[in-house]
Amino acid sequence: MKTYTNTGNKDTRSGFGAGLTELGKTNENVVALCADLIGSLKMDEFKANHPERFFQVGIAEANMIGLAAGMTIGGKIPFTGTFANFSTGRVYDQIRQSVAYSDKNVKICASHAGLTLGEDGATHQILEDIGLMKMLPGMTVINTCDYNQTKAATIAIAKHHGPVYLRFGRPKVANFTPEDQNFEIGKAVQLTEGNDVTIVATGHLVWEALEAAKTLNDQGISAEVINIHTIKPLDDKAILDSVSKTGCVVTAEEHNYLGGLGESVARVLAQHQPTPQEFVATNDTFGESGTPAQLMEKYGLNANAIVKATETVLKRK
Repeated sequence: MKTYTNTGNKDTRSGFGAGLTELGKTNENVVALCADLIGSLKMDEFKANHPERFFQVGIAEANMIGLAAGMTIGGKIPFTGTFANFSTGRVYDQIRQSVAYSDKNVKICASHAGLTLGEDGATHQILEDIGLMKMLPGMTVINTCDYNQTKAATIAIAKHHGPVYLRFGRPKVANFTPEDQNFEIGKAVQLTEGNDVTIVATGHLVWEALEAAKTLNDQGISAEVINIHTIKPLDDKAILDSVSKTGCVVTAEEHNYLGGLGESVARVLAQHQPTPQEFVATNDTFGESGTPAQLMEKYGLNANAIVKATETVLKRK
C-alpha cells in the first residue's frame, strides 16, 4: 500500500495566502478584496506588495461581491476573501444574481469552513455551503485538502474563466500532497489503489481517509482512496472506474450529508452504476463550540468514522 508523509501541519488558509501572493507577482489583472479579515485570510503580503490592487471593503460582504462582479467587466480577476459563512449564506443573492447568472469571472475564496472553525461555534461553522454553491449554474466548486493543494488551486483558478468557489480551513492539518503538483480543475487524484472499497474524500477528510486506509489495510481490507478536490465539475469517470472494481463506496466530507460531495457521488452512481454507499458527514445538524479535534470526534468526521463506515458498507456488497 502506498503511504504518504506529513511534511508538517500547516493551515490551508496560508496556502491560499501563498497562492495569492504568487499571483500578485505573475498576473497584473488579479485584484483582491477583503471584508475586514486580512489576517485571517492571509492576504497581508498581497496587500503589502500591491496596495493599488487591494480593496478593503469592511464588513460589507454583499458590497464586496458587487464590486468584484463590476471589476470583471474591465478585465480584472477579483479574488474575494472572508469566512465561508459570510462568503456564501450572507451574500447568496448577490452571488446568484451578479456573479453566477451573469457568468462573471469572480473567485470567491472562503476560509474557516466546516466544524474545524472550532471555538467560534455554530453560527460561524457553515456546513451547507458546498450545497449552496454547487447548485448555482456555471459555478465551479473546489475544496482543498492541505496547504500545498490550496496554494496550487489558488493559482490554477486564476487561469479558469468563470465563477469559482474555493473552500479551505482555519486549523493546521497534515501537509502531504506534492509541493510542485499540477492542479487540474475537475480531475480527481487517486492516492491509493485497492480492491475492496472506494473511499472518496474531500478537504480535511482526505488525510483522515488515508489514515483509515492504513487501519483497514492492517485488517486485510484493501481501500482505494480518491481525493476529490473539485466537487463541481465532478470527476465521474474516476469514481465509476473505481467502484466498478471495488463494488462499494464511502464518501467523507466536513459538510452536511445533504447537498455535499456524498450526494453528488450518489447521483453519479444512481445514473450509471448503482452501488452500496455510506456517508461520513454531519447528519443534518448545526455545529457547536469546541476544539476542532473534539468536534470531528463528536460528529464522526475522522479516520475512525471512515473505518466504521467501511465495515458497514462491506456488509452491503
